[in-house]
Amino acid sequence: MFKRVALFLATNLAVLVLLGLVMSVLQNVFGVTLGNNGALLLFAAVFGFGGAFISLAISKWMAKRSTGMHLIAQPRNEGEAWLLNTVRRQAEAAGIAMPEVGIYDAPEINAFATGPSRNNALVAVSTGLLRSMSRDEAEAVLAHEVSHVANGDMVTMALIQGVLNTFVIFLARVVGRAVDAALSGNRDGGTGPFYFLIVLVLDLVFGVLASVVAMWFSRWREFRADAGGARLAGRDKMIAALQRLAQTYGQSTLPNEVRAFGISGAVGFGLKKLFMTHPPLAERIQALRDMPASM
Repeated sequence: MFKRVALFLATNLAVLVLLGLVMSVLQNVFGVTLGNNGALLLFAAVFGFGGAFISLAISKWMAKRSTGMHLIAQPRNEGEAWLLNTVRRQAEAAGIAMPEVGIYDAPEINAFATGPSRNNALVAVSTGLLRSMSRDEAEAVLAHEVSHVANGDMVTMALIQGVLNTFVIFLARVVGRAVDAALSGNRDGGTGPFYFLIVLVLDLVFGVLASVVAMWFSRWREFRADAGGARLAGRDKMIAALQRLAQTYGQSTLPNEVRAFGISGAVGFGLKKLFMTHPPLAERIQALRDMPASM
């Protein structure tokens, strides 16, 4: 878990350093002035939403490339035919276009859904899931992932990330300008020698705080996808699938680009729980047991 947090911080730092360099070029080479808060907010929104939606647009391509999955176009065996037919049936019940279906090689029980829209999505399962789960349990996992697609979770996550990115970029520079002016005594609206270092630190701090909000939404959508999976496949099957995950849970081998969209849960307490993409499996199972029997 903490390795993933460290990786997030390192990646975030790299992105923000690149952003700082781009802003320096815009200001010093092309003479673009971002001192006005309106112009700064517009610039922050372009970068914040631009990055989020570029990631969304290439999400399927990244998932295929990073996992090396086999896409099922023509089933090669009875298992692949069952997988394809199950996703097709659930997609029709959920009112979405048929997603692409893939299998990727990984030892753990896991699956994920991604894609730029409800009607242009990908559902993939691990070889570990196919080896270790019964058909009823696997059906529930597929229903969970199809529910993610039907709920539009990928687009919503991109919108939330875009808003958070925008405010991180904007607030870091507004606060950075004020702190720099106080330290350097510069009151003419320019920036002093400490400005870029201050902004870099604030980008990192605000980025971590923003990630807490993003992870909260990620955990909330898992409860909603579990409920959707229970409606599509049956509550008992969904509970059985999560119980199987609880018995076999281990470190996910999913790439970072799609890890938040997997089904596997985790165990976390205190501050660690704030950075979890998924709620603890025990909480998810209890939430399903608390659902009305008619659902």
